[in-house]
Amino acid sequence: MTELKIEGMSCSHCSAAVKRALEGVDGVTTAEVDLQAGRATVQGSAPVAELVAAVAEEGYTATPAA
Repeated sequence: MTELKIEGMSCSHCSAAVKRALEGVDGVTTAEVDLQAGRATVQGSAPVAELVAAVAEEGYTATPAA
């Protein structure tokens, strides 16, 4: 499991876009996005760098959660 901090989301459309982007990365089995917490939880074997890049393509910033 990988947890990411997502910055820039302000509505349900934003969280849906991030979820779709994460689910589009090879190796992701599931992705859940929590708009209020500004976090995403990803299951699967996708490299963190690819997850971050997919979120960035949607216009948001993702960093590994501490």
